Amino acid sequence: MNILVSGGSGFIGGALVARLRAAGHRVAILTRRADSTDPDTIAWDPATGRLDAAALEGFGAVVHLAGESIGAGRLTAARKRAIMDSRAGGTRLLATTLAALRARPTVLVSASGINFYGSRGDEALRESAPAGAGFLAEVCRAWEAATAPAAAAGIRVVVLRTGMVLAADGGALARMLPLFRAGGGGVLGPGTQWWSWITREDQVAVIEHAIADHAVSGAVNAVSPGAVTNREFTRALGAALHRPTVLPAPAFALRLALGELADELLLASTRVEPAVLTARGFRFADPTLAGALRRLLAPGGAA
Repeated sequence: MNILVSGGSGFIGGALVARLRAAGHRVAILTRRADSTDPDTIAWDPATGRLDAAALEGFGAVVHLAGESIGAGRLTAARKRAIMDSRAGGTRLLATTLAALRARPTVLVSASGINFYGSRGDEALRESAPAGAGFLAEVCRAWEAATAPAAAAGIRVVVLRTGMVLAADGGALARMLPLFRAGGGGVLGPGTQWWSWITREDQVAVIEHAIADHAVSGAVNAVSPGAVTNREFTRALGAALHRPTVLPAPAFALRLALGELADELLLASTRVEPAVLTARGFRFADPTLAGALRRLLAPGGAA
């Protein structure tokens, strides 16, 4: 296939592009930093609405992963605007442009997040669960709604509500590793909050599945079936590294350091189930956290 990927040089997108190309697909990257000498990059600027529709003709599938980083710092008013605009605004621009093409793609796979559900305690959340409360839930609702022009034009749209993506060389796990390796890891807040996760390898496989399985559309929870509490996650990571995890971080300290972001990400309890993927027979390479950490932290296991 000819596949277009936005965010194709990022933490997930880079791995996806490499895997798609290895499988024989022709992949182009939609980027704000397009190289005029590289025929496989296409320039766009979501902030100004610049996107050359002609350059998008002929792709069979589009994967949209681009967006402002959420975990990069406090949720100031300016950062909130940047996060919302980059996700909802960028997605709306892409979906509207794809809808107007003569040769439209058959599928648009667009990123979203499990933050859609908000913090829900011990409630088991499938794709049919309603949206929750909070800033990131609001972002996810707007982000997903922005794909509507593509769906209205007959493009099959899949929105991936992704959990914490684990890899040893990037993302949340890579940020945790130095502290845990130094013996400074511990439970965050009460430790009872549910963390729903997926390895990067499985995340890439989910995207491939969403492209290939024509029966999949709408919301898909891109998480492993093995959600754990923060306390369980902490113990598993400590065990994998053979390090103690006895230095807790109280909720008030996290809020003092990170403000609203602490409640939205670290202290939120989101117990998500991959109901659609399970029903479609998707097989996770890393269904359990202990097994995933063993693989990721083994030499050469950063996938």
